[in-house]
Amino acid sequence: MGINTVGVIGLGYIGLPTAAILASKDVKVVGVDINDRTIEAINRGEVPFVEPDLATYVGGAVQHGTLRAAKTPEPADAFIIAVPTPFKDGFEPDLSYIKAAAEAVAPHLGGGELIILESTSPPGATRKMAEWIVASRPDLSLDGAPGTAQIHVAHCPERVLPGRVMIELVMNDRIVGGLTAEAAKMAQELYAIFCQGEILLTDDVTAEMAKLVENSFRDVNIAFANELSLIADTLDIDVWELIRLANHHPRVNILQPGPGVGGHCIAVDPWFIVHADPEQARLIRTAREVNDAKPLWVIEQVERAVAGLESPTIAALGLAFKADIDDLRESPARKIVADLADRLPHAEVVAVEPHIEALPPDLANRRNVRLTSLEEAAEVAEVTVVLVDHTEFHEWAAANDLTGSRIVNTRGGVR
Repeated sequence: MGINTVGVIGLGYIGLPTAAILASKDVKVVGVDINDRTIEAINRGEVPFVEPDLATYVGGAVQHGTLRAAKTPEPADAFIIAVPTPFKDGFEPDLSYIKAAAEAVAPHLGGGELIILESTSPPGATRKMAEWIVASRPDLSLDGAPGTAQIHVAHCPERVLPGRVMIELVMNDRIVGGLTAEAAKMAQELYAIFCQGEILLTDDVTAEMAKLVENSFRDVNIAFANELSLIADTLDIDVWELIRLANHHPRVNILQPGPGVGGHCIAVDPWFIVHADPEQARLIRTAREVNDAKPLWVIEQVERAVAGLESPTIAALGLAFKADIDDLRESPARKIVADLADRLPHAEVVAVEPHIEALPPDLANRRNVRLTSLEEAAEVAEVTVVLVDHTEFHEWAAANDLTGSRIVNTRGGVR
C-alpha cells in the first residue's frame, strides 16, 4: 500500500521537523502532542522552538493544508513515534513515553500500517513497542497469523544536529531496522520521500545500537578532551594550544573540551549501552563519568576566581547545551549556573542566553539568578564564565580581553 497519510507522535525537536518536511512533500500529516501551546502554535503556522528554516516549512505546510496538530492520534497509513526516552535513577531507560504513544496509536490501527520508532532507544525497545501494541489489540499481529491483521514495525533513529536539522534530515544517510524485512522496506520507501542520503537496511536491534554507538563514540572522544583539560590545568599548560599542536599530526584529531556534555543524545545514550551490558561497557561508562564530572571542575574554577569578593556578580554566558540554539536539555551550562547559585548564596549570577526569553523554572526559582543581556552582564560582572560558544559571544570576545584571572573560559572558540 502507498503511504499518503502519516501520524507523527511527539512534536519536539525531531518530531516537528519530520512532520513538516513530510508535509512539504504533499503527504497529509497529523502531528500529535500533549502540550496545548505547541498544538496551538503549529496550527497557527508557528514553531515553538528555535531551529533555522523550520518556521518556513511549518508555515507553508499549514497554509497548504498538509500539516495540522492535534491532541490525540487519528487513523493513518503510517505512524512515526518521536517521544522522549530519558532514564530513571540508576540509569535505567524510561520507556514510559514510548509505551503511552504505542497505546495511543493502537486503537487507530486496522492492519497494514507501518509504525516507526524514531526515539533514540535502548536495544529491544522497538520490539517492546510492538508487543505493547499487539497486547492492547489481540486482533493484530506482527506476522499475519491466522485470524489477525498484520502491522509492520521498524526503527529509524534520527541522526541530525540541532541548528542544521532541516538540512540534515534531507542530506544525511539513514539507518532503518525492521522487525521484518517487509517492514524495513516499507520504512525505506517512506523516508525516500524526502531523504536524499542513502537509506541503509538492517534489523531493529542493530539500528537501535547504531545510534547509541554513534553518540557513545562522540562521548568517549569528548571525555578524552575534557580529561586533557584537567591535566593541562594541573601542569599549567594552555589546553587549546596543546590540542591545536597535537592535531597537526596527520592521524590525530582531538576534539575541543568544554564544561561537560549536554543534549538529549550524547549525555544520555551511552547509559543505554551501559545498562544493556554493564560488565563490558567499561570505557563507555568511564567516559560518561568524566564528562558528568566536568561541571564541578568548572564550578571550582569560578569559586577560586571569586575568592575574596564579598558579594560578587558572576556573568554566566550561555545556558543552551550547544551554540546558537535554545535547547537547554541536559545542558551542563544550566547545571553549572544552578549549582553556582546554591554554592555561592552571597553572589548574584547574571545569566546571558540570547535564544530564550525567560529562565527555566529551576533557575527562575533561585533568588540570586536572573536573565540579562550580554551588554549588562559585561558591565556589572566581576567574574565571567564562558559556558557556550554562541556567535554573539564570539563577536563580544573579539573586542574584549578574556585572559584575565576573573575569566573562566570553558570554550576555546570564544577567545
